[in-house]
Order: sequence, then structure tokens, then C-alpha cells
Amino acid sequence: MAKKSGLGRGLDALIPGWEETPVSVPGDQVVQVPIANIGPNPHQPRKQFDNEALDDLASSIREHGIIQPLILIPGEEANYYTLIAGERRLRAAKIAGLSEVPAIIRSATELQQLEFAIIENVQREDLNPLERARAYQNLLDGFSLTHEEIARQVGKSRVSVTNTLRLLNLPPIAQKALLNSEITEGHARALLGLPNDRSIESALDSVVSLNLNVRQTEALVSKLAGKSPRPINPTPRSPEIEDLENKLRQFFHTKVNLNKGTRGGTISISFYSDEELNAILDSLGINE
Repeated sequence: MAKKSGLGRGLDALIPGWEETPVSVPGDQVVQVPIANIGPNPHQPRKQFDNEALDDLASSIREHGIIQPLILIPGEEANYYTLIAGERRLRAAKIAGLSEVPAIIRSATELQQLEFAIIENVQREDLNPLERARAYQNLLDGFSLTHEEIARQVGKSRVSVTNTLRLLNLPPIAQKALLNSEITEGHARALLGLPNDRSIESALDSVVSLNLNVRQTEALVSKLAGKSPRPINPTPRSPEIEDLENKLRQFFHTKVNLNKGTRGGTISISFYSDEELNAILDSLGINE
């Protein structure tokens, strides 16, 4: 017999404006569902899970149980369900030896399945940048959402979504380096400033072998692209200037360089598409 309680919040709390569809269990009540009756979400964007983190979560589950219920929808067969949110909890529950898990049963469209899975991961445990990019691409290709619509659903800026999607333009070897944390998302975005896969792969080799930071990588890319490179070891700037430059980057959600001299200076704002340019103009309040 299913056990019911009043625990848990539905994912509608994470999607502003989402109109809730009818649920199988009234009142968002929690029921215990056999793990063997739960199938994976075919739209789950996360492909890699930290085994050590799963073991830690499993230990916590053994001691305290699962605090936050999983979100499920009815499957094609009676008493079988598809997982919408809570993949880490389900995997950890299996490691902990549980036979049942607490869950909220909802009905959902295919689009809502994908939106729920992305929001569950992006807002609660960051996806790898490439996994996030692939999930966004799935929304673009499968459901014809715009960058703006994706940004609104996952709580990101439009520029952030666009920049993340650009990571899919990296050659496979660079994507693998990013996936394996040999380089960061900042390195990857800098490498995308090069004109072709061969030059990106060559620069990547230098970045990894020389352990270059993001700023040094940007200088290398400028040099390889034939631009006037910034010095890799520039004269130290004041903390105030560094802080202001970081604030500008956060405001515009793109690379910003602030150079201040004795009689003034320059601010350089980078963009990589017409959409990013429009977003910058919107931020400045001068876009028509």
C-alpha cells in the first residue's frame, strides 16, 4: 500500500508561469514507489555522474532517508513510471540498497519533461558546460524554442545561453578536454576565437601542456589570429580596476577588457553574434 505524506515541492515552483497539469496523486502527496518500476528520463541531459559524490549521497540516504521526493510521470504500463527529476537521488538510493523511493506522481508533456530535467540539474547541481549546451540544443532542435525562451526557463541571460551553445562548435578533442576538466569554459570560449579546428587543436595543445590560465589563453589566441596580443604578464593593476572589470563582465555576460591610463582609458566589450550584440545594446538601453 502506498504511504502518503505532505513533503516536497513540485517543479512548478521552479518554472515561473507554468500551469500545473493534473497529478495522479492529489495534493502533491508523496508515495513510495518501487525502484524497479521507475524507468530513466529519455531527455536527461546529464550523462556523467561523480561516483564519489553518489557514494556520499548514498551514505546520507542510509542514515537520513531521501528528504526530497523524486518527480515521476506514469509510464506506458500500469504501476510503472518515468523519472522526471531526481536522477542522482535514484542512483544513490540503488547504491544504498533501497527497494522503494518517495516520489510525487505528475502528468507532463514531452517538452515539460525536458524542461524539468534541465532545470533540476542547472539550478540544483551544475551540469558540465557541454552537457548544458547539448540540453539547450535539444530544446532548440526538438521544440523550436528561442535562446530567449530557453534563458527565461532556466534562469539565465540570453547571452549566457548563446555562449554556452557556442561550445558545441569546438572540435571533438577540445570538447573532450572540457568534459574531462583539462580546460575550463573560459578557456573553451577563448579558443573559439580561432578560425578553424586545426588552429584550435594546436592552441589547445599549448594551453594544456603549458597550463595556461584563461587570460594567457586569450593572449595566445590573439597572437595566433594575427591580432595585437595583450601581454601574458601585464603590469599588475589595482584591485579596484580588476573588480570593476569583473563587474562589467557580469553585467554584460561577455568578455570585457578595461584599460585605464593616467589620462583616461578604454573599455572593450566582446560579442560573437548579432544576438549577443543585441543583448549588449539592450543592457545599455539603446536597442530599438
